[in-house]
Amino acid sequence: MNAALSVDGLEVIFDRFRALKGVSLEVRSGESYGLVGESGSGKSTLLRAIAGLAPVASGSITVNGKNLGKGRDKAFYREVQMVFQDPYGSLHPRQTVDRLLQEPLAIHGFADGEKRIARALDEVGLGTGFRFRYAHQLSGGQRQRVAIARALILEPSILLLDEPTSALDASVQAEVLNLLEEVRRRRKLTFLMVSHDLAIITHMCERLMVMQSGEAVENLTASQLVGHRVTKDYTRNLLRASEGFVRTV
Repeated sequence: MNAALSVDGLEVIFDRFRALKGVSLEVRSGESYGLVGESGSGKSTLLRAIAGLAPVASGSITVNGKNLGKGRDKAFYREVQMVFQDPYGSLHPRQTVDRLLQEPLAIHGFADGEKRIARALDEVGLGTGFRFRYAHQLSGGQRQRVAIARALILEPSILLLDEPTSALDASVQAEVLNLLEEVRRRRKLTFLMVSHDLAIITHMCERLMVMQSGEAVENLTASQLVGHRVTKDYTRNLLRASEGFVRTV
């Protein structure tokens, strides 16, 4: 299967601090791939580097066969969209849902905005009745559904998911995760997903990479992680610390 996204030897440096140290990975088309590790391990920095939101010092990023430079053009954002951890912080509080969804369509010059907005809202389970509400009028789960709709509005092939349910209650988390999986299967999307929760990653992803201090520690399948068939002490420690993975390692 062809790679939708590949990263080779990626380095990110912030004021002499090496946030990523030669990270490489390959995500197949239509796959859901996970990134796990403790806080500060570089998971979110990797997503932000791919999205053009963190400075890449060296290494390469390839999306659907196209090698990216330092900049990101409109064509990139039609292919790749990101869903952030905090749904309230990622949505402008003074814009209605309609305005939030119209904005990317206007930037990219799409003329079928009404059709796309109706489809996106329906797909995330909100419907057009939410179009003219503001973010503060929505629950946390509804706000994240709007954020997902905004990411889908340009019909990308890849979604970068940075802890997309960590700010939500447990019951709402399950609903949003199921929604994401339904959307991925229906649209045949590729996911690169960050989470500190190993149970979420093994539920959502076929393969994953364990990260520590800006480096790739171990590459595993979800079944290997669930079965505790790991080789690195760092991964064993993550398993011990993770609720739902309480078996003695």
